[in-house]
Amino acid sequence: MCDNHSRHSVDTRQRQAIDRTIHRHDFRPDALIETLHTAQETLGYLDRDTLAYIAEKLKIPPARVFGVATFYNHFRLKPKGNHTLAVCTGTACHVKGNDQILAWLGEQYHLRPGETTPDNHLSLVEVRCVGACALAPVIVSDGELIGKKNFDEAIRLIKEWIGDAT
Repeated sequence: MCDNHSRHSVDTRQRQAIDRTIHRHDFRPDALIETLHTAQETLGYLDRDTLAYIAEKLKIPPARVFGVATFYNHFRLKPKGNHTLAVCTGTACHVKGNDQILAWLGEQYHLRPGETTPDNHLSLVEVRCVGACALAPVIVSDGELIGKKNFDEAIRLIKEWIGDAT
């Protein structure tokens, strides 16, 4: 059965959810992705101890667990910010300037795709295509799709979301 005295510091609620998922799949290593989903649902992200705990329970190398967790965009290794800004980098959005928005965020706020501001206010996500090419360039703020904004308009909106009045 499940060992509740793991050497990893995974909280009890998360450990129980992980153990239930693994048990439901008879401890098979092919339950890894579902187990990662379960773990992330309870904590909001996948920390190092959680990944190690899953590797131990499924009896697979930690590098494999880490590899799967970092391969899929859905999984996060750090807490998500209070707000999420997704910048589409599909062909239409790239041609219409979204690469400039990403560069500006990097220069102005030292924020790169996959990162969150130090105050956990904003997470930046790069999306290959949101499927709204006719509205390019497209950014998505907390699920709200905003399109057809020029660089200056987009930057003004982003500053409002970040709380930067300059």
